[in-house]
Amino acid sequence: MAMFKRIFLFIALNFLVVFTITAILDIFNVKPFLSSYGLDLPSLMLFCLIWGMGGAFISLALSRIMVKWLMSIEIVSPDTRDPELRRLLDTVYQLARTSGIPLPQVGIYRSNEVNAFATGPTKNRSLVAVSTGLLQKMKENEMEGVLGHEISHIANGDMVTMTLLQGVVNAFVMFLARILAYAVSGLGRNNREGSSGGSYMSYMLFVYLFEVVFMILGSLVVAAYSRYREFRADAGGAKLAGKGSMVAALQRLQALQEIKDPRTENPAIAAFKISHSGKKGLIRLFSTHPPLEERIARLLKG
Repeated sequence: MAMFKRIFLFIALNFLVVFTITAILDIFNVKPFLSSYGLDLPSLMLFCLIWGMGGAFISLALSRIMVKWLMSIEIVSPDTRDPELRRLLDTVYQLARTSGIPLPQVGIYRSNEVNAFATGPTKNRSLVAVSTGLLQKMKENEMEGVLGHEISHIANGDMVTMTLLQGVVNAFVMFLARILAYAVSGLGRNNREGSSGGSYMSYMLFVYLFEVVFMILGSLVVAAYSRYREFRADAGGAKLAGKGSMVAALQRLQALQEIKDPRTENPAIAAFKISHSGKKGLIRLFSTHPPLEERIARLLKG
């Protein structure tokens, strides 16, 4: 069932992105950037900007809706009388008031993993979700540290900043790939000579090749910023909940990080969770989260 949800969501989101961006291109009357006269750079820049930023912002706009459905999140009613859920709500609301942001929606998802995340397109439409495993296995001060971390993500506007960064990276990848592919394939020269058929195929192959290469390089930038925002959210959580609570939360996560739940393992959500398995060696450069021991050491040092 979870796999079906992911496949359906992937297809539906891509259809929406293509439909929406195609409409935007028509509205702005963006002309084809390839012609017999060569590359139209202004049209190419506008094309890449709309496609690169458009997909990222559509995903952001739908993020709260998508994650609720994908993770089967149950929204906690503000009127709940369940003691455990009441404690969760009160803690989130108090931390939100302290940080000066609107009260977010609070939800839980059923999973053995000990984790939590925040998402949403704006501070006014944010969501903080925790796993049932976290509720069961964490002490009150540890949970407060986790929630302080997630509230800090919202207060820092990390979801919007990550979207902007990803959109800019997407646009640059598309733009540079097409510029280089045009130069390497000799499409412009062959257009002038009237033999562009084979060169166009070569051009498209180079576009795909350069996009893969540049996307890998771009993902290094995105991952580096993601690691920075985790350190910053840890520092924010320490201010909101106290350094002791934040350190205790990370130490608890470190002790319980081996607990996995395949039902809720999702690469699209993993980058937003407070805890995510760190990578070793050069692969670590692509990790969205610093190692927990490094995060704990930085807090203790600060």
